[in-house]
Amino acid sequence: MPIIAKFYGLVIKMYFQQAEHNPPHFHVVYGEYMGVFDIKTLQMMEGDLPVKAQGLVQEWAKQHQDALLRIWNTQKFIKLPPLE
Repeated sequence: MPIIAKFYGLVIKMYFQQAEHNPPHFHVVYGEYMGVFDIKTLQMMEGDLPVKAQGLVQEWAKQHQDALLRIWNTQKFIKLPPLE
C-alpha cells in the first residue's frame, strides 16, 4: 500500500487495487493504532485512532480532499504534503 503522506507520526496510505471497495477511503497508521477515513465525509469509518490524531488527519484531509479523490479515481500515486 503506497504511502501518500507522513506527519506527526501519522502514516497515510491508500490501496491501489481495482478490487478495492467503496466508499473512497484512505488508511492511517499511528504506532499501534489504525483508522480508515471516508474521503468524501472525512469521518473515520473504522479503527481506533485517538481523538487528537483523528482531528489532525481530518484537518490534513480537508486540505487535500480533491487530490485524494483524484488519486482514488485515477489510481495514480502521488505524494501529498504533510500537515504544517
